[in-house]
Amino acid sequence: MPPETSSLTLPRGSRLGHTIAQNIGLILAGSILLLAILGFVLIYALEQHRLPGNFELTSTVNSAMPLVFAAVGQSFVVLTKGIDLSVGGVVDLANAMAAVTMGKTLGSALLWSVVILFVGAACGLLNGLLVGLGRLQPIVVTLGTLSIFQGLAIRVLPQPGGAIPPSFTDLLVNPNAPYALIFIVLLGLGWAAFRRSRPGVDLYAIGNDEAASRTLGVNVLRTKIIAYMLDGLLAAAAGLFLAASATAGDATTGDSYTLTSIVAVVLGGVSLFGGRGSAIGAIAGALITTLIVDILFFGHVDPLFQSFYEGVFLLIAVVAGGVIGGAIRRRR
Repeated sequence: MPPETSSLTLPRGSRLGHTIAQNIGLILAGSILLLAILGFVLIYALEQHRLPGNFELTSTVNSAMPLVFAAVGQSFVVLTKGIDLSVGGVVDLANAMAAVTMGKTLGSALLWSVVILFVGAACGLLNGLLVGLGRLQPIVVTLGTLSIFQGLAIRVLPQPGGAIPPSFTDLLVNPNAPYALIFIVLLGLGWAAFRRSRPGVDLYAIGNDEAASRTLGVNVLRTKIIAYMLDGLLAAAAGLFLAASATAGDATTGDSYTLTSIVAVVLGGVSLFGGRGSAIGAIAGALITTLIVDILFFGHVDPLFQSFYEGVFLLIAVVAGGVIGGAIRRRR
């Protein structure tokens, strides 16, 4: 029999090329993030005549936290070759619930946070059952549930208001230092553990070829339900971070996270065709998206045109990633 082909038996150069090809999306996301950081530092230094300090770093990290969680949740679904348009609705619902239930103490806030996370997971469970059990198109299902979740959020909090305990805000998005980076590290470690678990392996299998994975014994329904429940759970966490940042609630502020979570996923190198990418890349994509907004702000770009420039940057990044990734794979 011919020897088994693996990265362990390939020459060192071939192994390096194989590793690069397999992780090209994550590598490009890291490169774009580095460029975005350098761009922000340059624009800020030119405008303020000094380098960014602790305040700027803390503000940027805290602003990015809701999108980081929403993007990681979205990546679970996208890896199955699906998409979740209801993310913004879950963020709205979690935000509204937090504002009217948390009370004034940290203990009460933490208790209700657990309840809100369960509600987010339940929203994801609904999406997963409709997509997996009903064999319905994810884009249609989640567009419908988006309206349901947004309606529930407005029912919970008809007008902006409510209150978030200061101790809860300090815990999640402390304004004195970028302690929120701890949550990003924990999120990354959680993803690393999930990626090596059976559901994580099945997630990639379904995204690459659902029919073949079903033939090989993968429980497609269970895996899709897990993906959508994790998506809903993390979207609810995004709503909690958003509420903590604003110290109050608004049943409409989460709407934008539907689109921006998809943008962050794409910038992070997660393929919309499923089966390729990493939630680590989605985290990088969320940070990139936040930095782009900061760069445009300090560059005195008219807010009316910010969406235009964000879209242009996204298209450039996607096209460049596709061209570079395709060139590398052809050379393997």
